[in-house]
Amino acid sequence: MAVPIAGGLSPPLLGLLADGRLRSGEWLAQALGMSRAAVWKGIERLRAQGIEVEAVPRRGYCLPHAVELLDERVLRAALDKARAERLRHLEVLFDVDSTNTRLLAAPPPPYGSADVVLSELQHAGRGRRGRPWIAPFGGSVALSMGWSFADASRASPSLSLCVGVAVARALARAGALGIALKWPNDIWFGDRKVGGVLIELRAEASGPAHVVIGVGLNVALPPASRALIEASGVRAAAVADACAASPSRNFIAGAIIDELLSMLVQFEREGFAAFRQAWLALDALAGRPARVLRGDDSIAGVARGVDAGGALRLERVGRIEEFVSGEVSLRLSGDDL
Repeated sequence: MAVPIAGGLSPPLLGLLADGRLRSGEWLAQALGMSRAAVWKGIERLRAQGIEVEAVPRRGYCLPHAVELLDERVLRAALDKARAERLRHLEVLFDVDSTNTRLLAAPPPPYGSADVVLSELQHAGRGRRGRPWIAPFGGSVALSMGWSFADASRASPSLSLCVGVAVARALARAGALGIALKWPNDIWFGDRKVGGVLIELRAEASGPAHVVIGVGLNVALPPASRALIEASGVRAAAVADACAASPSRNFIAGAIIDELLSMLVQFEREGFAAFRQAWLALDALAGRPARVLRGDDSIAGVARGVDAGGALRLERVGRIEEFVSGEVSLRLSGDDL
């Protein structure tokens, strides 16, 4: 289901500027069938939404660089035909508070079907532990998928690890090499964070669960955006850093949807066991000194992968201790971020 992009003049104006070329106010006015004053108001509206638009006196307006806007047709082209039939609704929005929040507030999809929301802009995107998720305009993917489990116990903490495997597979399809996973929710490249997974749910005791899987990814990071993210305390990377050629946002988002649909069907049948070896092969911290943070405690050891249920295994003084996602945070030793 396509949803009209909100924002009045802004989206069609943005579409004309997306290629990064300089456009005169007169040209834009003629193309949009409106006055130059209305164009100027549209430019100001884009800026108010956090989109940088450069003005060149007596010549016109342009974006600092070309932007690939989200396109539902291109997204769907990345889907396997059989899996595409499981996609009940696909919303491509211009502006939203949070894609996860939008799906959590909606009725859950039927069993075996998924709802997906993507947005160019998020004003209240969230990372793990409620941290804000910074998603630079035109250089990121903010995507959420809703799914229903008949039994809430199926929505175990190991689901986030399976989502990580699905995302890594999607990025490999886009040409990214060297993508790794950090337990339990992070996508890494070169010990830097490319993105993360946030899973939220509404569930009834011993009943069904409505799960929303949020994926946030940096696809390309101009220097200013990278500096902004790192100022928040995160060493940032982008999918483009792992690719020989510039990757397509639409292809990446479509491939993630496709891999998530495939993963969820298999996860319902086989659980984490079907993905454990794939996760271990992508484990960024395997065999490395690491610290587990639990409240005010810091527990040092060597990361030894995960057990059959997805719990972290940390070796300390010759013995293995296990930690469950949601209870703790994990860091490389010597890493304060």
